[in-house]
Amino acid sequence: MSSAAEQEAVADGPAAGDPHPAVVVNAVRRGASGGPVRPGSSTPLGARFRVGPDGVAGTNFALWAGGAEAVELCLFDDGRGGGEQRLHLAELTHEIWHGFVPGVLPGRRYGYRVHGRWDPWTGSRWNPAKLLLDPYARAVDGEYAACGLAPEVYGHVRDWPDQHLADTVRDDRDSAPYVPKGVVVHDDDDWADDRRPKTPWADSVIYELHVRGFTRRHPDIPEELRGTYAGLAHPAAIAHLVRLGVTAVELLPVHQFAHEDHLLRRGLRNYWGYNSVGYFAPHAGYAATGTTGQQVGEFKRMVRALHAAGIEVILDVVYNHTAEAGEFGPTLSLKGIDNRGYYRLRPDARRYADYTGCGNTLHLVRPQVLRLITDSLRYWVTEMGVDGFRFDLAAALARSMHDVDMLSPFLAVIAQDPVLRRVKLIAEPWDVGAGGYQVGAFPPLWTEWNDRYRDAVRDFWRHALPDVREMGYRLSGSSDLYAWGGRRPYASVNFVTAHDGFTLRDLVSYERKHNEANGEGNRDGTDDNRSANHGAEGETGDEGVRALRRRQLRNLLTTLLLSTGVPMLVAGDELGRTQHGNNNAYCQDNEVGWVDWSLLADPGWRALFDLVCRLISLRHAHPVLRRRAFFSGRAHSADGLRDLAWFTARGTEMTEGDWYAPAATLGMYLSGRDIPGRDERGEAVVDDSFLAVLHAGESAVEFVLPGPPWAERYEVVVDTGREEQARVPEVEHPAGAAITVPGRTVLLLRVTGV
Repeated sequence: MSSAAEQEAVADGPAAGDPHPAVVVNAVRRGASGGPVRPGSSTPLGARFRVGPDGVAGTNFALWAGGAEAVELCLFDDGRGGGEQRLHLAELTHEIWHGFVPGVLPGRRYGYRVHGRWDPWTGSRWNPAKLLLDPYARAVDGEYAACGLAPEVYGHVRDWPDQHLADTVRDDRDSAPYVPKGVVVHDDDDWADDRRPKTPWADSVIYELHVRGFTRRHPDIPEELRGTYAGLAHPAAIAHLVRLGVTAVELLPVHQFAHEDHLLRRGLRNYWGYNSVGYFAPHAGYAATGTTGQQVGEFKRMVRALHAAGIEVILDVVYNHTAEAGEFGPTLSLKGIDNRGYYRLRPDARRYADYTGCGNTLHLVRPQVLRLITDSLRYWVTEMGVDGFRFDLAAALARSMHDVDMLSPFLAVIAQDPVLRRVKLIAEPWDVGAGGYQVGAFPPLWTEWNDRYRDAVRDFWRHALPDVREMGYRLSGSSDLYAWGGRRPYASVNFVTAHDGFTLRDLVSYERKHNEANGEGNRDGTDDNRSANHGAEGETGDEGVRALRRRQLRNLLTTLLLSTGVPMLVAGDELGRTQHGNNNAYCQDNEVGWVDWSLLADPGWRALFDLVCRLISLRHAHPVLRRRAFFSGRAHSADGLRDLAWFTARGTEMTEGDWYAPAATLGMYLSGRDIPGRDERGEAVVDDSFLAVLHAGESAVEFVLPGPPWAERYEVVVDTGREEQARVPEVEHPAGAAITVPGRTVLLLRVTGV
């Protein structure tokens, strides 16, 4: 309950003395009498161009606005100067306002004004002065002001003298000149000529990239296409992906997003895009061909080009929150359509429940929110051609009323949906709320970003693990996390770096974050980097330090690509890309955040790229490196050979005591003779066997190669101690021999005799 002083302050605001909402509604209805709006249909939601039964072409508009008292459809002329036409949607079916408008053709821009009660104390924030973006808009045209959000885009008086109460004072200024508009789109593409790669999970290698950042500096992509969907579809971009051997690109957010006011005021932009405002529209800023619907076709052509190269498209999606932030944020769409119907509110309904750290959280328990998100997901699969999704802060989506619930409506709907249950589903299995850390807890069908893999591998190679138990689990598929409920090793998406945090090169070059360019006093970004600079902070001319850093990069990448599970690389890590110590480059839409293609001309970084290509090729060639089932660790034959065995540097099998003892060396034997399952022809899967030796110590160590039944001879396939992998000598070692493993080195040896 608000205080008397607060109520008095609200009464004195600009909204004081406004006519009763019913009067406003009646005025709208009178103004629309005799207008061109026909009843239309309440389904599907959004703006759908069609030809009516009388042969008249037009567009059906449908908007869910459960608590609203009236809805105006606002149509805008092709010119950017204005020309707004307001039409009342008189039909209301199951809380959906709808109407068919003859003559409205594809390319027409539109928005909504929604009437209702202004009472922030109860969570009601309707304000018809604010033009609202259709949450189902399939294209968006226009941007917010480059120097900062205009005060008119806020439903409340942003600059009210008493900031404590500012969000309760309604702002009656028109926001239409300052906000983007939805665009009517018509596309009857049936995807008949497209062939989805449908790469099995176990065979997948994911490559996380930013549409703009990946192509912005590519010298072989025409300047006018750089930073766009067309740029990513260009043969030069696809050639790099094919040469690497990745099977899927995971695109940072491509839903229409907005830039935060505090960034715009500092001359920065939201580069990553985790600030969605439109869940059906491809972000217009990445389109080379136009923004009045052309971006839809351009995105589809990009997907087709990637599919033709055998590469799947996975979208990083942000359904946990929107760009409208909390009570002091702008009114762009859902907040003005039905604030209480879309967002989780606190018991004090003026405030938002925030499980995301971004000011608000969508309320997925509510049917209309669940429908919005699942409609969006199905749209991107069936009409835009994508192959899967990575869900940002997925634990927030799995919350029921408060707690994370693996039987929540969202997860239950996904599990039974005939479209969505067939695509790749990746959870970022945490949020910022209480009980939000859920690694290993998501149900079958889901894979998860495994941050325990990231932390263990980083700690091992900086020699910071107390023992090797954690490393053993992570190398072999994380069975301690995922061996339940029919889940498989590919439930673990293994990664060492991601878009947030240090790049791989910075991970071995900096011990502290350097985020000053973000303008937040270096307070943003994590301090838990688990990094090492190996003798100097940042770039250095010391060749010894530089050589050691490159070796550590080879170690980290080799470990990642030899581990059981699904590996994920970040664009540019294979080239030695640096962000100069910035571990939170979310606002660096510049050379800090873009891939530097000139690194390929440097022999040292070219050698790193060649190693990654070779490791991925090796992974594709050997099913023992991409198992579909967890290891049993048991002997399946009389000779005692097991599918997985662990060895000390002495050449003896690890005992329980060895697992708990401090160690810098670990030997992992993978048997190609005992791979469960059959191939497509129903035949047993048989492969080579391998011994991987990982040594994180600074000094060389003698490692005794295990003898029978494990092997009679071994040959070195990968030696990260060598800069040029093409020069690895084809040398065989007899079983029982003691070989020298240089400090900080991975050796991969193939068994050549058993």
